[in-house]
Amino acid sequence: MTSPIWIEREDYRLASYVSGQYSDAPTIVLSNSLGADHTMWKEQLALLEPQYRVIRYDTRGHGRSDPTAGPYSFDGLVADVVAVMDTHGVDKADFMGLSLGCMTGLGLALAHPERLGRMICAAGRADAPEAFVQNWDNRLRILAEDGFEGLWAMTQGMWFTEGFRKAEPDRVEAFRAAFFATSTNGYAGCCEALKTLDYLRHLGGVTTPTLFVAGEKDMGAPPDVMRAMAEATPGARLVEIADAGHIVNAGQPAPYNAALAEFLEITQ
Repeated sequence: MTSPIWIEREDYRLASYVSGQYSDAPTIVLSNSLGADHTMWKEQLALLEPQYRVIRYDTRGHGRSDPTAGPYSFDGLVADVVAVMDTHGVDKADFMGLSLGCMTGLGLALAHPERLGRMICAAGRADAPEAFVQNWDNRLRILAEDGFEGLWAMTQGMWFTEGFRKAEPDRVEAFRAAFFATSTNGYAGCCEALKTLDYLRHLGGVTTPTLFVAGEKDMGAPPDVMRAMAEATPGARLVEIADAGHIVNAGQPAPYNAALAEFLEITQ
């Protein structure tokens, strides 16, 4: 296992991982989904590393990053990204996040636009309607009653299509291991942050060039929800990936990487 580079915060540490180019190359920061860690970007590294300095980090309470007592807030999660960039001496970077990571990116684009070049937001949303909030309340109840075992039973079906689960059992198992390694405080704290999500009405103020990526079969961030986000964000693009669940970057890596390469102007 690669040793992390630690990001020291006030009373906790974040684990970060650097690969790719180290001279004058641009930087891209990758932010994971709820219940995942930095390894979720495995399928994108071969595309990104020849051109970028790639910085992955484990969201607070995920992977090897320390948990803190909840609830968390998006202001706090955004501040964690800024701390990662500052520690690595990065004034400006491209950014890619999925689900919770996508939402963190939106907060970063609104609060610190000068720190961003381009942004890829995959499988996320920008508001918290009543049904969305109830979903997280339900997950918190399951976590309290049945732990991560109970949560995984519902999560894997949302994250991956049945076809992917049958064809790629080893990759699903890797995601399962990361899911079970998430701290209870980390998961619950982020659930509480998600319940307060309120970026949709501010997306007209985003100045960062943005690519939204939706999975055709994603029940958590459906394509119509992401289409509304793209329409609200000046100059944004939306790509819908066929036959993909929530973890669209791993579930359909070839079309995902093709969209990523076009947006970032990477020659494959």
